[in-house]
Amino acid sequence: MNKTLTVIRLLFFFLCIAGAYLLWYADGEEKGESLTPYIVVGVLLGALTVLVDVLLKGFSLRGLTAITFGLGMGVLISFLISTSPLLENGDAEVLYLVRLSLFVVCMYLGSVIALRGRDDFNLVIPYMRFVPQKVDSAIVVVDTSALIDGRIIGICQSRFLIAELVVPRFVLDELQNIADSSDPSRQARGRKGLDVLNELRGIPHIHFTIHESEVGRGQQVDAKLIFVAETLKAKLLTTDYNLARLAEFQGVDWLNITALAKALNPEVDIGEALRVTLVKVGRESGQAVGYLGDGSMVVVNDAAHIIGQEAKVEVTSVLPSAGGKMVFARLLL
Repeated sequence: MNKTLTVIRLLFFFLCIAGAYLLWYADGEEKGESLTPYIVVGVLLGALTVLVDVLLKGFSLRGLTAITFGLGMGVLISFLISTSPLLENGDAEVLYLVRLSLFVVCMYLGSVIALRGRDDFNLVIPYMRFVPQKVDSAIVVVDTSALIDGRIIGICQSRFLIAELVVPRFVLDELQNIADSSDPSRQARGRKGLDVLNELRGIPHIHFTIHESEVGRGQQVDAKLIFVAETLKAKLLTTDYNLARLAEFQGVDWLNITALAKALNPEVDIGEALRVTLVKVGRESGQAVGYLGDGSMVVVNDAAHIIGQEAKVEVTSVLPSAGGKMVFARLLL
């Protein structure tokens, strides 16, 4: 529990008790009344208020806005019906009960319908869509794959990305579920994602926010991410190529860390000299294989006798492949 919130609740609780005592001191003492009932009322009032606060813990501003809007519409509709000619004639007590029933039913239906459709509000009031009117930096919504990947830390620390990073609550919940998995590999990935979250909080020039979004529970995570990014007019940061394509189809800008990494891979030119550590035998006789820093495979002819050593080689050809590129080279003496 948030320590600051706990302190505020305790202060409010004791203020209720102090208020009850002051009320007794100002009025009850002169009348000879007992202090106990006043203190009991103060304790009950404080406890009840804190209890309501705890029960409303998961209730967001979006939900409150929806209910307020629904209640207002319910009151308006019930007023229009109750003042119509339909309810002009009849027994006064019966009409009173009918009007009261209409009032309660319309308020209930209005609030429930508005609450169910809270994610579809598209009114002009800015806070109802949670869209900042003045933003100094770009807003980027981060998905689970980008957090588990971990390269976002280096991107942010190098100031390549200076933005307000937004992590929706459902992404945090998904990370927690992965970290709690019984599968060791999934558990490790989930914990890595949570560690990345903590590191992001410590980067000074990055404004990090947990977005308490209440997107429909039945929707898939990808649909929720696109909805949040669209609502905040933000870009979506991911390593999932399919999610990026889906976001693009729906008009949401995206940033793909994997695509960025491929774009930053150094180009290798024919005739260029490289130093590479040879780690295994190639397919053809006499060939040895090594790897560049970006993972590209380097096949060196007539080098099988020096596997396990670092060799200086010259690039003879470069072949594009599904994994990036394959470099063929020869030994340099």
